[in-house]
Amino acid sequence: MKELPFDDPVTLELIGKGETAGVFQLESSGMREALRKINVTSFDDVIAAVAIFRPGSMDMIDLYADNKKGMESGDSSFRITYPHPDLEEILSPTYGVIIYQEQVMRIANHLAGMSMAEADTLRRAMSRKNPEVMALMRDKFISGAVNRTVNKKTAISVFDLIEKFAGYGFNKSHAVCYAALAYWTAWLKVHHPSEFLAACLTSEIGKIERITRIIDECTRIGVEVNPPSVNASSVAFDVDDKGRIIYALSAIKNVGEGP
Repeated sequence: MKELPFDDPVTLELIGKGETAGVFQLESSGMREALRKINVTSFDDVIAAVAIFRPGSMDMIDLYADNKKGMESGDSSFRITYPHPDLEEILSPTYGVIIYQEQVMRIANHLAGMSMAEADTLRRAMSRKNPEVMALMRDKFISGAVNRTVNKKTAISVFDLIEKFAGYGFNKSHAVCYAALAYWTAWLKVHHPSEFLAACLTSEIGKIERITRIIDECTRIGVEVNPPSVNASSVAFDVDDKGRIIYALSAIKNVGEGP
């Protein structure tokens, strides 16, 4: 799996359409709607979706989606508004939206001249909501930005923006790991649907509601699920040589694996 390229168009299309039932991190109805809004076209979009679909940051999904759409429209009059021109380099990869904690650190370093160690202290103080350290870092950020010829009002507004963000900020390196697992499971679903969905069904044995939902997904994408058979079924869900899923004996009510 680690050899797979992260730009497989069929996999990205499946994610962009929100057809991600059974896909790690991407299967909730809200996340699927977000993926469609964003119109995922790259692995970077998957990373952003994983990071931004959190309590507190969901209102930024529309801004990310609108800015992405505007940039990809070819409309020469469309411009993303940045809190300060110097932040374009940091925020342009995420269409002007602060998504990652690493971006907060770079803003503190680039705009206010804080060292990366100081920027990390700021990040930790924000995530832990430490008011005493936050007050000190606020003064340091604003004075540092002013010393670098940033208008004080702008410096205050930028700090207020990242302070608001810090309550839900996500670590990009963490998001990349989640997104990689999501992408790999989506790749399996689109290229080996029967085997993937059979594995999903096996993982949910004993949870009838989950099994029903996955079988509905099988029906939706045209994967046939055969009924249980004493001749063909085994303990787990399996796939026959025609790509049909064979129902697991252990998934039948009151039938288990036994001692």
